[in-house]
Amino acid sequence: MSTRPYDPHPAPHTHTAACVTPAGADWLASASRFPRSVQALWSDNPTACLVLPCGSAFDVISAPTLFGRRMLDRLWSAGPGSGPVAAQRGRLLVFAAPGTAQRLPALLGWEEWAGRGEALPPLLCHGVGDAVTVPALCPPGESEPAPPPTRWLVAPEARHPWLPGPDVLLWACVRASRTGRADSAQNGAPVPVRAPGLPLLTPG
Repeated sequence: MSTRPYDPHPAPHTHTAACVTPAGADWLASASRFPRSVQALWSDNPTACLVLPCGSAFDVISAPTLFGRRMLDRLWSAGPGSGPVAAQRGRLLVFAAPGTAQRLPALLGWEEWAGRGEALPPLLCHGVGDAVTVPALCPPGESEPAPPPTRWLVAPEARHPWLPGPDVLLWACVRASRTGRADSAQNGAPVPVRAPGLPLLTPG
């Protein structure tokens, strides 16, 4: 498990990107059929974002930023923590154990979201046959006017990092949904409820 603390409320106008360790870079490269080529590319340009396949070293669950941060809040405050997590253009990429992308949709499908007055935002599950863009090993300098659109929030630190499985992420989704409903009720806003028949998840 990563021991890097996750700050759910980073200070405004600051970079929240983290750096990948050499062991973490080896783990990311192991997802490719040509890990040495990936390592060579990063050796030449550590600020490059690369596309890596899912399904062998990791799966990725992509959630809208607000819901993803609620998931991380619960994982870190009341759960086992998280593995690597990246921010990418309005979404959070939660790196999960291989096989999670296949099992999580079925587990979430059993939850009676509408019956509890809760809603689940669209999640993208990336597994075997999919690929994701992973952030650069190192974030840009502090002189940059804005954080990069793709960056690590919890960077890989180990050659074999702990990754949450489908049961852990189901737990986090349920509690994040409850947190969102409580926040909406406190603010006096109507709580959205998934209409019957609409899909809970969009396959990646």
